[in-house]
Formats: sequence, C-alpha cells, structure tokens
Amino acid sequence: MFKNEKQQSDVTKEFSEISIEQLRKYCSEDKIFATNHAAERFRERKISVRDIYNAINCGEIIEQYPNDYPYPSCLILGKNLRGEEIHTVLSDEGTASRIITAYFPDVDKWSADFKVRRQ
Repeated sequence: MFKNEKQQSDVTKEFSEISIEQLRKYCSEDKIFATNHAAERFRERKISVRDIYNAINCGEIIEQYPNDYPYPSCLILGKNLRGEEIHTVLSDEGTASRIITAYFPDVDKWSADFKVRRQ
C-alpha cells in the first residue's frame, strides 16, 4: 500500500488530529457509517445510532489514536438520549467517519468523570 515508511508517516501526519467539529459535520451530512459487527455490538448494549449522534454533538474527544490502521480514530465521551455517559470510538476517513464501537464506560476502569483511564 505504501512505498515506504516516510509515505505512510506523511499520511498519518495529514490525518493525525481529529476534530469534534469535523465529526459533527459528518453527522449533519449523514456521513457516519458502521460495520455490521459494530452495529450488532452497540445494539446489544442498547445504544442506538441516535444515541451515538447525540454523543458526538454534545460530547468531547478525550483520546486520539492517530496511528490506528487503516484510519486515525478517537474516543468521544458524550451522552445518550437518556443523559447517560457513553464512549464512542470513531474513525476519520477523510470524507466520512466510521463507528468502531460504542459502550457504557465501566466505573472500575475510568475516573469518576469517565475521561481518564484508571491504572
């Protein structure tokens, strides 16, 4: 795919910082997609696509994963439509976003505000 590490590094730099504004733009343009596997998982967790859109629109990026393959991704802390905190991992593919996963954060694994992982 890449001819050399420098070419891959240049692509990673280009997409390294995902902005919440760009993800919100994808929401408004209906350019957020999910694989069947991801959709099945968040449905099992009783999280709807509307919940995920709400989390993006009212949430914040708490972690960036610029080296994720094939596209950089980030972790958003937001709220579902019932006001419960949810975490959503989304990629930024340049023209659209993909839902990688969505879940209710575990109080044993996260700080009280669900923004920082416990050691």
